[in-house]
Amino acid sequence: MIEGVSGLLAVHHRWERPIWSPSRRRLEWGNGAIAQVFTAEDPEGLRGPQFGAAWSDELAKWPNLQETWDMLQLGLRLGERPRQVITTTPRPLPLIKRLLDDPRVAVSRAATRANRFNLAPSFLDSVSQAYGGTRLGRQELEGEIVEESADALWSRALIEECRERDAPPLARIVVAIDPPASSSKRADSCGLVAAGIDRDGIAHVLADGTLGGAKPHEWAAAAVALYRRLEADVLVVEVNQGGEMATSVIREVDPGVPVMPVRASRGKFLRAEPVAALYAQGRVRHAGAFPALEDEMCDFGPTGLSSGRSPDRLDALVWALTYLMLGPKGRPRVRGL
Repeated sequence: MIEGVSGLLAVHHRWERPIWSPSRRRLEWGNGAIAQVFTAEDPEGLRGPQFGAAWSDELAKWPNLQETWDMLQLGLRLGERPRQVITTTPRPLPLIKRLLDDPRVAVSRAATRANRFNLAPSFLDSVSQAYGGTRLGRQELEGEIVEESADALWSRALIEECRERDAPPLARIVVAIDPPASSSKRADSCGLVAAGIDRDGIAHVLADGTLGGAKPHEWAAAAVALYRRLEADVLVVEVNQGGEMATSVIREVDPGVPVMPVRASRGKFLRAEPVAALYAQGRVRHAGAFPALEDEMCDFGPTGLSSGRSPDRLDALVWALTYLMLGPKGRPRVRGL
């Protein structure tokens, strides 16, 4: 905050630079303004002093977050309108979420790439390739709050453990479709997920092509295109909502594509539990990052998603992995992507 290339001392012109007294933890400007420095390691240090403004840096990493925050608020009592600025990488903490929901708080967001002109040219390429789309990348590079439900079937840590850059040669590939009941603007999305299985019996999630607000011929065309691109073996289609329409619309797009209709006889949570167990057993990999799908996975519990929406991406994933890992299997053949 104070020293370094982006610190308060560096951003001032030489003739405007404040005097920094490390032993007193104090900055003094020529116009008489004074700033004191405190640490979240010692919340009691804020008891007594009073201020007209405050800068809280990396709030989400404070060790005594709520206690330090409370003491700071009690000291912001000078001037006509005491104010504070918070700069932090967000984390799903109660205080951070309360601040984001507070109408009195102005929120500004910036991804790491917004600072690209001040970074080494290779840095963004390197970290984007290594962490793009992952929980860490979304939090640290994109400034997102990445949450998970306490009773969800999947955790962020579990998904990160199963991540891989590319899938190996696969014996069988399927594209699973969870079609919506209608195509209105408020309709559910069409879940569209591709997965494959290798010769060792490990499943690999390959793509999430889920579409929102798509008409039947649009999601059917997208499913067939994904099937062709991945050289898949079959389209697995849930027919609970659309019945024979779901399969017939695909055949209208391409009559040569093999379609396997499946019908749900149990609830979503009961169908998802065996698939979650496959992850816990280390039998599923994610070939890349699928942020929207993984958000649903880490939010889906016994009562569904916290938003109340249908878990369309997750449904398609469950159908794909159930077909590959938990249902009848066809004769495997080794192939490369």
